Amino acid sequence: MKTNSKNIINLNSNREQKFLNFNDFQKQNLNFDISKLQKAYKEIIKIKKFETAGGISHFGAICLTRIPGDPESIKDNKARGLYWTKPDKSGNEVSRDVAIDESTYTELVPEFKNTYFIEVIEVLSSKYKLGRIRILLKEPRSTLSWHRDPEPRLHIPIITNPGCLMVIENVAKHMPADGSVWITNNTKYHNAFNGGEENRVHLVACVLDYKFN
Repeated sequence: MKTNSKNIINLNSNREQKFLNFNDFQKQNLNFDISKLQKAYKEIIKIKKFETAGGISHFGAICLTRIPGDPESIKDNKARGLYWTKPDKSGNEVSRDVAIDESTYTELVPEFKNTYFIEVIEVLSSKYKLGRIRILLKEPRSTLSWHRDPEPRLHIPIITNPGCLMVIENVAKHMPADGSVWITNNTKYHNAFNGGEENRVHLVACVLDYKFN
């Protein structure tokens, strides 16, 4: 029996499409000015250094929101927050860091009130119930741990490169820095890595009222 090579290619393509289900990466019907986002990012890093949550390697965060009147609410482990991971060959799940009441992070950090981020946060807050809003850094050739979070996350890529991918379970996706807004299903096991040679910078917000199918 003669095998049609075109049919084999189509069959393989269909299998790949079935396997690569991108439902955990949901692009939103929103778009912001990427040049203004990048300008605002340059402005805030002149004011604030990235928080390393107590010296954790390959983690950097600048919190844009805080508990009203509480500058301590964005320091150390509170810049990172509760997550679960499987750190060794046993495959047993453990929790890390501290639980945070995301709904209390309602005040823009005063130092950033004159940046474009205030407009971005106002728009996002009118559409979603948000917790902490942070600028997250992934340095070149680095990765996060394999972990899951308490809630989905909203992403706006600000600086990225083709080697930056987020992996949810066994599906990887690149989110471009073009002003687009994504919500990712961080309640599943995932990580993010930067395989490029420049920083990856995203605005990331905890989303408290978003449900994945």
